[in-house]
Amino acid sequence: YIARGLPAVDVGRFDPFAPHGLGALFSTAGLVFVSYGGLLKVTSVAEEVKNPDRVVPIGMILSFLVVTIVYFFVVFVTVGVLDGSTLAGSLTPISDGASSFMGPLGRILLGVAAILAFVSTANAGIMAASRYLYSSSRDGLLPGFFGRVNSRFRTPHAAIVATGFVMISALFLDLETLVKAASSVLILTYLFSCLSVAVLRESRLQNYRPRFRSPLYPYMHIAGILGFGFLLFEMGKTVWLVDAGFVAAGLSVYWFYGRIRTNREYALLHLIERVTAKELTSYSLESELKEIIRERDEIVKDRFDHLVENAVVVDIDRHMSAEDFFVTAAEHLAPRLGVERDELKRKLEERERESTTVLNTFLAIPHIVVEGAHAFDIMIARCQGGVEFSKAFSGIQAIFVLAGSKDERNVHLRSLAAIAQIVQDPGFERRWITAKGVKELRDIVLLGDRLR
Repeated sequence: YIARGLPAVDVGRFDPFAPHGLGALFSTAGLVFVSYGGLLKVTSVAEEVKNPDRVVPIGMILSFLVVTIVYFFVVFVTVGVLDGSTLAGSLTPISDGASSFMGPLGRILLGVAAILAFVSTANAGIMAASRYLYSSSRDGLLPGFFGRVNSRFRTPHAAIVATGFVMISALFLDLETLVKAASSVLILTYLFSCLSVAVLRESRLQNYRPRFRSPLYPYMHIAGILGFGFLLFEMGKTVWLVDAGFVAAGLSVYWFYGRIRTNREYALLHLIERVTAKELTSYSLESELKEIIRERDEIVKDRFDHLVENAVVVDIDRHMSAEDFFVTAAEHLAPRLGVERDELKRKLEERERESTTVLNTFLAIPHIVVEGAHAFDIMIARCQGGVEFSKAFSGIQAIFVLAGSKDERNVHLRSLAAIAQIVQDPGFERRWITAKGVKELRDIVLLGDRLR
């Protein structure tokens, strides 16, 4: 269509370019925004895609670029080969355009292509929309039957049937109203997506670690919020009422069903907590994000993970000497290892005198061998005021104390190697300093990048 149509384009048909003003141009842009709805369908099936952290962003970016280029040239050819009056009164403008330079055969070919496009769009729409119902049901925000999976086809059949029913019902609505509603809801979705990224980033959640980070933050997101808001404004009051109705319906379902059945924490609360300096949140959202990371990265727990999960984690808010720190370490580790506290303190001090365990101005890993068998333990400590190991190293804030018997030498070495890999992360020091407590400190170690 593009290749055959470009030579037939009459550029004079583009004058005047916007006879009804820029307001009509932006209003129409909002009306046809539904054409870009396929981008969201990609994300809805991310759980069913291999390597989604790489494939989904690439797929969305390439889709956006290809669709934008194709749409531009298709519209350019169509406007350039048809009179304004013909175009304004046509319900099949592309077929009419093809007929003008390809004859009746062109009309038939483009008509068939349009039918196939509608079928594939509907199929993709059912697949994507059903996953929203399925995921919401799995999270307890919608009734459980939407989350049922067919035993044979492994698809959420109840959600698919419900989505199909809604789509069939929509066919009886006025076409213009339907298109406006679909476009406005899509615009709202993109607007809230930009806003959500800002909330997640500014909440400073410790375990919010997306593999793909949208570029040009916050400028792109502010521009997106303002741009989408402007499109909604230009689309008129009817669209505002439709959107208000959808928002009210969604809030009602959440308030009267989902809120009662789920106990979820939101990133917005963490942002408010950060701004007001008031304690408003628990650790539930961080725990949920931790499990998401484990599932995404296919983390299989090894012995080091179990050691860290059961390890003593201390958060000290004052400056202290190395001697005082070793006393604290001995008090926590001695009962767990079955050794005398004074003996453990003495070994830590002797090890430090032999050769410092400080690795840099931020990190130290004291490690010793104790008497006994099948004994090994770790203490993780953050000293916000810094531990003074020497005059040159007086502000050590991250300390990992390892103590074990000789027969646990392999575990000892593997733990040292694991810690060494974790602390090499460029964001380790920042996360360590900004962690809100012992749970977040533990998660920094559990979710650190390392070989398993």
